[in-house]
Amino acid sequence: MEPILEVRNVTKKYSNHVALNDVSITVPAQSVYGLLGPNGAGKTSLIRIINQITAPDSGEILLNGEKLNPKHVDFIGYLPEERGLYKKMPVGEQALYLAQLKGLKKAEAKKRLLYWFEKFEMQTWWNKKIEELSKGMQQKVQFIVTVLHEPKLLILDEPFSGFDPINAQLIRNEILELRKKGATVIFSTHNMGSVEELCDHIALINRSKKILEGSVKEVRQLHRTNTFKIAFKGNMLGFTNALWTSAELVEKGQEESDLHWAMVKIAPNVKSSQLLQSILPVCEIVSFNEVIPSMNDIFISNVNAQNGVIGTQSNFTE
Repeated sequence: MEPILEVRNVTKKYSNHVALNDVSITVPAQSVYGLLGPNGAGKTSLIRIINQITAPDSGEILLNGEKLNPKHVDFIGYLPEERGLYKKMPVGEQALYLAQLKGLKKAEAKKRLLYWFEKFEMQTWWNKKIEELSKGMQQKVQFIVTVLHEPKLLILDEPFSGFDPINAQLIRNEILELRKKGATVIFSTHNMGSVEELCDHIALINRSKKILEGSVKEVRQLHRTNTFKIAFKGNMLGFTNALWTSAELVEKGQEESDLHWAMVKIAPNVKSSQLLQSILPVCEIVSFNEVIPSMNDIFISNVNAQNGVIGTQSNFTE
């Protein structure tokens, strides 16, 4: 799939701080692209550059094959983590004003707003002031304003912040629907569950550098550890002895009196079928599944590896 956005060797410094160090990413068109990383990694700096709020010190950004320029502002919808609504202004009036700033005629803006307000069950909010709304309700308003002009590229910074589970699911569904209709979505998040649910591709930034990029499927396959979880009936000692040199017992447990489970890691030169052949004579296999690392595991292991940390703790906030 052709890229809609290419970031090429972008570097950005603030005084003595390097926010981005030679970062390059490629965002495929009509995808959901997760921009991941701990606090202070450089994600927001990159988002601000894509939105032309600031400029890179070096490198370039291409949007649809063109070098980024002021006319691309209307091509992008941006939902910042820090919300920017006027607290004393009525919801409807403010939404109309912001929609017109994005180039919509007032009549068309109102038509689209009424559609979204009905869809999100917000009809009674039109004359309320922003300060009368909860954080989640304000978030709904800003999400609508962000997507109202139907941008081809949506950039959402922590879009689920402030939402209860029901409204978070509502926004997730809308993100997938927007992609289905042709939009590309970049979203920055700490929530690895959202990445698993939504993202086609990801990039992981840490300490101002990109340390990982690819499709979610490719990234998870790349981080396979040849670990399998096996549930079986039989004797645990007999099972363990049958492993011999083909696999290492990592963890074990018992669910019922006759039902055991074991986590085993097979040697690099051993196939899973060989492992099965070695244990079948001594037990009854109930289930046999490869354990593919979650995005959360991959996030933590890669960040810790770059930071020189041993173990599974990380310096990011979920």
